[in-house]
Amino acid sequence: MTLKYLTFSISICFISWIVGMIINFALSKTEFYGKLSNINCIRSTKLNKFIGLSIFKWIVKNTFFKFFNPKLQLKNKATTKELIDLRQEMTFAEISHFIGFFFVMFFATLKVLRAEFIFSAWIVFMNVLMNLYPSLLQQENKRRIDHFLQRIPLKIIKKSL
Repeated sequence: MTLKYLTFSISICFISWIVGMIINFALSKTEFYGKLSNINCIRSTKLNKFIGLSIFKWIVKNTFFKFFNPKLQLKNKATTKELIDLRQEMTFAEISHFIGFFFVMFFATLKVLRAEFIFSAWIVFMNVLMNLYPSLLQQENKRRIDHFLQRIPLKIIKKSL
């Protein structure tokens, strides 16, 4: 029975990535998207460490997950434009994962309403690992890029665009 729950949970999370990208693409054409691109759920680096985000980051960097979105990899000597483009890609990935997270939570809620609590717990667990943590990791990486870009004079940033 647990294998069935795990298989469904992983499958629905993979499907949520596609749903998230489609909805995010449509949202990116709106004015509302600018507000979404600056969401910051957890600002504290201590809290990020406490919830295991640094471990998750290591897993993403050192396993097959690093091949899932090659656009999110930074070269050693990146230009300002490359950093800005990377931040935009991170924003797209982050919002897609958040949309996917809420999509999967709908299914978890349905399972709770049907009193299938163990099934729901598996769905939530896999959803946190496959959608919430990637979003939080993108937010942390975007903060690092923002911190670096704040050190660069504005005229250099405008010139590189």
